Amino acid sequence: MAKILVTGGLGYIGSHTVVALQEAGYEVVVVDNLSNTLAEVEDSIEKISGTRPIVHHFDVAEQGKLQNLIQDEGVEGIIHFAAFLQVNESVENPLKYYENNIGTLVSVGKAARDSGNLPIVFSSSCTVYGNPETLPVDENAPIVNSESPYGQTKIVGEQILKHAADAGDFPVISLRYFNPIGAHPSGEIGELQFGEPHHLVPYITETASGKRSELKIFGSDYPTSDGTCVRDYIHVMDLAEAHVAAMKKALSLKRGNFEAVNIGTGKGTSVLEMVKSFENATGLEVPYVLADRRAGDAIAVYASAGKAKDWLKWEASRSLDETFRDAWNWEKNLAKKNIPERENV
Repeated sequence: MAKILVTGGLGYIGSHTVVALQEAGYEVVVVDNLSNTLAEVEDSIEKISGTRPIVHHFDVAEQGKLQNLIQDEGVEGIIHFAAFLQVNESVENPLKYYENNIGTLVSVGKAARDSGNLPIVFSSSCTVYGNPETLPVDENAPIVNSESPYGQTKIVGEQILKHAADAGDFPVISLRYFNPIGAHPSGEIGELQFGEPHHLVPYITETASGKRSELKIFGSDYPTSDGTCVRDYIHVMDLAEAHVAAMKKALSLKRGNFEAVNIGTGKGTSVLEMVKSFENATGLEVPYVLADRRAGDAIAVYASAGKAKDWLKWEASRSLDETFRDAWNWEKNLAKKNIPERENV
């Protein structure tokens, strides 16, 4: 099996993808500068899979160092996660996000090109669709300039990779995934957030645990079934397995190919429905309050996942109940780890 480089491979989605790759028989090399994770995740990956990935701690923006690593390790494909991801912070500090998210991507692209045009699987996002007019949204929907620098870095990132592929540099599969949630069923790895959560499910689990007094739901007057936003929530292990399928496909593509693929369940769930689903799955109560809308939040976004099923031979299989049980198991285990508080990056 091929040896795959995973940038940001100790982060939330990255660590689950490393596990899925190893379980599929791939050798894995990780580069992670630990800016928003912990080195202990390496131990957790080994505990789950029985194999410790090869891990290097440096910034992938160091293109020369990255290229030397790729060549020394005999890497045959790259999955690129390493990026900052907080929407609100990107609005407050846009240059930080453009410098990091675009800078690391260009570094990875140059290293891939100069190491024999290695295939790249790119971590993109459904944010490229903005507030779509037609649902479910498919890959032919218009790309809309984002209101956040974070979202815009995904759009620009896809453009950069498309131009590079058109120039014959390397094949690319850009995975536009929707809302990853949950954790590995072992409870060994999950969504590690420092400070106040910036995603819904960690906020739900921290509220259920008593760490937070209440969940704040932003907006209750949207034109949806219950007035709250609707999203497509996907178990992180389903998403990880989609990356494995994408890499398998990318390794077979010729230079010049660029494909964008939605990764979602194809089903929309409102924020209030998420709260009730968590309560039903765990038997716990989540106190919440309804607050004003946040600027920039789309009303409803959920995927048309047909291309992933037909072209990648992948589809989501885990239920919301299973996802919430895994998320709660992770929250309970996280409390035992005594991780020191620090600010999000």
